[in-house]
Amino acid sequence: MTDFFDINTVFFVLWGYNMSYLEFFGVVSGAVAVWLSARANVWSWPIGAASVVLFFFLFYQIQLYPDMFLQVFFFVTNLQGWWRWTHPKLGEETLQKELKISQTPPQQFILWSAGGLLATGLLGTFASNLHTLFPMVFSQPSSFPYLDSFTTTMSIVATFLMIQKRVECWYVWLLIDVVLTYVYWAKDVRFVAAEYFVFCFIALQGAWYWTREYRSYSGLAKHPPS
Repeated sequence: MTDFFDINTVFFVLWGYNMSYLEFFGVVSGAVAVWLSARANVWSWPIGAASVVLFFFLFYQIQLYPDMFLQVFFFVTNLQGWWRWTHPKLGEETLQKELKISQTPPQQFILWSAGGLLATGLLGTFASNLHTLFPMVFSQPSSFPYLDSFTTTMSIVATFLMIQKRVECWYVWLLIDVVLTYVYWAKDVRFVAAEYFVFCFIALQGAWYWTREYRSYSGLAKHPPS
């Protein structure tokens, strides 16, 4: 069973690329979760929780430590998001008794973005020194410490926006996906890089679908169901 979580255990070879069990199943479950999120489907959360467990082990083995720590956060927030979407407060629910999509007030969005950039600098500095601070745990220097920290902190911002079903989360995810496509390609986890390239288009689809759904609420208010 431990071999399943080893990135060097080959599942199959595709065009000369050694695909591990860990990378393959992490990508597939993650892709399903993101696609469901773009459709505002609540099952995106439990499937996403399974995916982040696999990516935790993957990122540790390719020295993307901020990304590794982020998976712990993602696991907790996947459970939180599952609860939030299925237990909306009074007045926030759709006809299906799920949380409505909404928009973020501009000042709040700017504040969250500024906080993410500040946290990027702090986390990047910490990640740069992990191998000297804890050499027994992190034997190799962190790869792309500041770029990886940027995607980590902004992923936290995007996740909190998504938990609240805010349209703007998809624009933040789009920026993250573009950056991570490059990072994962450079780290030679090409299947993950390809997944995040596809995620760019799913983010655009999510932004379109959520915006359309959000605008439909005003139509329902004018013409309530009989």
